Amino acid sequence: MSQDRPLEGLSAIVTGAGRGLGRAEALELARLGAAVVVNDFGQPGRDGSGAASAGPAEQVVEEIRAAGGEAVAHTGDVGDFSQARDLLTLATTTYGKLDILVNNAGILRDRMVFSMSEDEWDSVIRVHLKGHFNTTRFAAAHWRDRAKAAAGGTVYGRIVNTSSEAFLAGSAGQPNYAAAKGGIVGLTTSTALALAKYGVTANVICPRARTRMTEDVFAGFGQPAEGLDPLAPEHVAPLVGYLAAPAAARINGQLLVVHGGMVAIVERPRVQARFDSKQDTFDHAELDALLTPHYADRPPGETFAAAEVLALKRQ
Repeated sequence: MSQDRPLEGLSAIVTGAGRGLGRAEALELARLGAAVVVNDFGQPGRDGSGAASAGPAEQVVEEIRAAGGEAVAHTGDVGDFSQARDLLTLATTTYGKLDILVNNAGILRDRMVFSMSEDEWDSVIRVHLKGHFNTTRFAAAHWRDRAKAAAGGTVYGRIVNTSSEAFLAGSAGQPNYAAAKGGIVGLTTSTALALAKYGVTANVICPRARTRMTEDVFAGFGQPAEGLDPLAPEHVAPLVGYLAAPAAARINGQLLVVHGGMVAIVERPRVQARFDSKQDTFDHAELDALLTPHYADRPPGETFAAAEVLALKRQ
């Protein structure tokens, strides 16, 4: 390994890598020396509609190979348990082992909570949250088995999962997406604790980038006439490459917001205030006397995280 190619000799899976963030991340991992399994189901609609296609994944593989890297395509659906197993098998049979897992695949089916259908809820949870679980489950078993066979009891393993600021502040028209992204954070921190003893780290990012998934969100933010777009996925990919590298060995169970040349480390929730009952237990009157004044200055409708997220966006 060298400073320019810290992932030399390592293999990686990147899901949802046919377009947008996943593509940028796959190209970056390959540039840093990793052999990459490029996964993408290839459906043209950002809502998961349309016929699956091998085209997007194969195109990224061609880009990596044209730049002198090593890559292979996988066009399965990571939301399907058995196809996620096949993805892991492809990586281990092609490259002998898996070292890095980057979960990025997802779809959008936006609707207000009072209008959302069961299928709109289930499909988004399936691709985002279950898809993250499926690949993590098989990668974790692979690393655990290898660690048990290793002399030191540890292996090299890196997981980088993808959440969203929609989890931090909520998103009125995306209850399914926000819930899935919050679940991914919980999955990541649990995985980080479970796999640390095997030498594996698991971290999660909240990226902000102009992609097919966010074309509505950033519709009012035009791309600059010159230079790199501040919302380009290429701003996110270097952090993913770093978290996948040996240099990030001490970073585990962390949540990082990244966009436009900025990385912010998000603290775990802290207690803002505490109130103790002066009786055996609280009654309504005592809670009213304690909590109502505490929230008296908060504007109606403001969520618990709004001020914190606003401060983060200003950084």
